[in-house]
Amino acid sequence: MEKNEARKRVDELRDLLDQANKAYYQDAQPFMSDKEFDKTLKELEKLEHEFNLQDPESPTQRVGGEVSSVFETVQHPVPLLSLDNTYNEEELNDFDGRVKKILGHEDYEYMVELKFDGASLRLRYENGNLALGATRGDGQQGDDITNNVKTIRDIPLQLHGDAPDVVEVRGEAYMEREAFARMNQHREEEGLNVFANPRNSTAGSLKMQDPKAVSQRPIRFFAFDMLLDEDDSLTQSQKAELLSEFGLPVSEHYKICSKIDEVHEVISDWKELRKQLPYETDGVVIKVNQSHLRDELGTTSKFPRWAISYKFEAEQATTTINDITLQVGRLGTITPVAELEAVELAGTTVKRASLHNEDEIQRKDIRIGDTVVVEKAGEIIPQVISVVDLDRENRNAPFTFPKTCPACDSELIKYEDEVAWRCVNPTCPPQVRIRIEHFASRDAMDIEGLGESVVDQLVSAELIKTYGDLYDLEKEQVIELERMADKSAQNLVDAISKSKEQPFERVIYALGIRFVGKTVAKDLARAFKSKEKLQSVTEEELTAVDSIGPRIAESVVDFFSNQKNKTIVAHLAEKGLQFEQEEEELASNIFEGKKFVLTGSLPTYTRKEAADLIEKHGGKTASSVSGNTDFVLAGESAGSKLEKARDLEVKVLNEEEFKNLIRE
Repeated sequence: MEKNEARKRVDELRDLLDQANKAYYQDAQPFMSDKEFDKTLKELEKLEHEFNLQDPESPTQRVGGEVSSVFETVQHPVPLLSLDNTYNEEELNDFDGRVKKILGHEDYEYMVELKFDGASLRLRYENGNLALGATRGDGQQGDDITNNVKTIRDIPLQLHGDAPDVVEVRGEAYMEREAFARMNQHREEEGLNVFANPRNSTAGSLKMQDPKAVSQRPIRFFAFDMLLDEDDSLTQSQKAELLSEFGLPVSEHYKICSKIDEVHEVISDWKELRKQLPYETDGVVIKVNQSHLRDELGTTSKFPRWAISYKFEAEQATTTINDITLQVGRLGTITPVAELEAVELAGTTVKRASLHNEDEIQRKDIRIGDTVVVEKAGEIIPQVISVVDLDRENRNAPFTFPKTCPACDSELIKYEDEVAWRCVNPTCPPQVRIRIEHFASRDAMDIEGLGESVVDQLVSAELIKTYGDLYDLEKEQVIELERMADKSAQNLVDAISKSKEQPFERVIYALGIRFVGKTVAKDLARAFKSKEKLQSVTEEELTAVDSIGPRIAESVVDFFSNQKNKTIVAHLAEKGLQFEQEEEELASNIFEGKKFVLTGSLPTYTRKEAADLIEKHGGKTASSVSGNTDFVLAGESAGSKLEKARDLEVKVLNEEEFKNLIRE
């Protein structure tokens, strides 16, 4: 290769890697696998060295991504270097050989620990208190995301025990697989882009501007290193023990190995162990255990010479897409699904994989008949990673997303800032069952006996098409259902009739309006008092209510603008449901402006009785603890909410103290 050709190729590789870095670190939407990135980086390094084309701005000289322009930038006192990656035993043996050569002896050990697939964090504690939380950024400087870090309940705001005046902690923020899967499912229902994997989900969450929103994300944390100015004689394993004593979570999965052969054995064991863990791991980190040898071993421009990462191969399989079908979700979200030729993947037979949305299909150019690579995201949800041969001849035509619902033929819509198409027909059959189940649920109309099986039978027999039809049911119709005797049929009809007594706020929640939970439903009932006012309210009037933002306001207006919804609501009102808010006279205003969170079992009050008392005295209740919480009312077996309250220094009350506040 001539130098001009090499320079051209170097420019191409730098541009590609810069794009990949931005997609991975800033956009949380990667388009290259780790292995592909490393392979490309090594090609670039080789060309730069061979043709003397080094550049301080080259991706070979940088760690991680750019620093965000949104957060304040902080300088790292000690660079946060990334690790060199290896994928086989031979490369790992080469690393061991380099360590021996530099040290000139074999008087050292390796600490082997799992590599968590998350986002690196730097924490700084001063006088025992959390003073800073920062991203790795470019390795030299990162983003100050302290307020977001404080929402992670694994991270103590104050260290336990006799901590030094200043402690620098290194660790990894991550999400557990099931929590990640639940969040992605929720995002898909809301028409939002789903995250590619738990790592991107975590990184994206930490860069959000609203700490309250970050607190709703299921982020966890493991500490794996600590810097102490006054003492570098501690081994890595001793640091892990000390981190644990200080109250920081440390993974139990680490081993001390005296020889590289033992390291290989641990890696072999952990390839199987990782499948049993609740969180995602993408490899193993091997560090020289003796911290005082770090200076002697030194670093390259990018990597420490005293540590290396062994990366696991992602479990993937190749199969064929036989068809692309459409699935209608609870809120009308239309999700395309790849119907696959059955293939074994990560111990299970995979036949279907979510394609998420129209944009995803177009971005990857996925077509029926394609041979594709499938992978389990978070080892739970199968997804199509890529098409094997995009340039082959005789491919089928691109998939065309329909403009009408596959279940009811209603016109689909796409809300602004969403990627999903939706069916908003309230009588759409796949949505009807779940809407009715929600309507009858305990926190809504609380209709005892109207479970999933009964709802399924009622809908299948075409006795009901919407939840409004429930109030037209007669005993003679219900008794014809499977396993429905005379008494149980009468009980169900009576329970439906009794539900008419539920207050206005519960009726609003039962309607199943997007983004309207129990708290928002209560605020809507109090603010607008009646069905007539709620049906004619504007978005401006809605956003004037404390708990309601633009998305909720738009959703409420859209719901009551739909003629079919109006017809159902009118029918419910005719049947006697409560569509007016009863005026409540407060017992006092002692809790005015105060927010309570309840946790655990109280000695005499039920959770609902305590919440009612708080509201009767002017206060509000919330489901999670945050910096805006004024009191946590805690009973027996209080869980993580109590722990978080203590971390945030929120006032904690027992039942007797709560009663005393009311008496006073």
